[in-house]
Amino acid sequence: MTLFNRGKSNPDLFPNCEHIIGDRDGGLGVLQDHRWEWDAVIDTCGYLPRQVHAAASALAHRVNRYIFISSISAYADFSQMGIDEQSPTAVLEDETVETVTNETYGGLKAACEQAAEQAMEGRVLVIRPGLIVGPHDAIDRFTYWPYRVAQGGEMLAPGDAGQQTQFVDVRDLAAWTIHMVEEQKTGIYNATGPDYTLSMGQFLEACRQVTGSDTRFTWVKEDFLTSHDVDLPNWVPDAYKGLLAVNCQKAFQDGLRFRPLAQTIRDTLAWKRADGSAMRVGLTPEQEQTLLEAWHKKS
Repeated sequence: MTLFNRGKSNPDLFPNCEHIIGDRDGGLGVLQDHRWEWDAVIDTCGYLPRQVHAAASALAHRVNRYIFISSISAYADFSQMGIDEQSPTAVLEDETVETVTNETYGGLKAACEQAAEQAMEGRVLVIRPGLIVGPHDAIDRFTYWPYRVAQGGEMLAPGDAGQQTQFVDVRDLAAWTIHMVEEQKTGIYNATGPDYTLSMGQFLEACRQVTGSDTRFTWVKEDFLTSHDVDLPNWVPDAYKGLLAVNCQKAFQDGLRFRPLAQTIRDTLAWKRADGSAMRVGLTPEQEQTLLEAWHKKS
């Protein structure tokens, strides 16, 4: 196994792998060395179409398959549930844009997919994950919930307890990606989970059971949250409900499997406690208390 990276972040990780130091933005020449050939390349960090096209082109005669890790965000319309691989993807208003924002991210990912296919036609596997979770997730978008539930007491829960939610443990996604490489699969796959309908209420209840806390959930309606500019992770207003209700049957049929939800919750919480870093998203205790008081007064 070979890692191509800049050697700047955690360079001591994975000492048993071969490391090639370079930069995908103008530093791909090293990959042309005749010594190297691979069964597949897994591109986990492509954000700009020109960079993805350059990387796929540089590797076209060195690899059999190009696996591009894209995103559910590549779709154009999240107002409806059940988005599948045939649903329309986002289109950039300005195809020259290279600034990654909430508005351009999806369009850029869709364009990256197309760039990879242009460079290695018929040899590309596009994987569109949803929220990737588990230990070592520095974003805390999943971690916030089990961590907060573990604190106990009255807790603000967003919107409707019955709203669907989705995410995929990074360990399950990685294992399935390798499986797909071994099976020499190509095409496009949505890849999030679980493989059953999970509501936000069920997820939070699972967090309570795993942590053994005395948390009491107070479900606060969407209009109140939006009027107070509340942004909570892994929850979306009803107008974007399709983002967390994607059809992944194609991936399930080709072997995507999931560990028990309780294991992901337990392992993620254990990692966060050992890591000791501050929560990067969600509400502070003071913000939550203020919102709860305002909600009770309104109610």
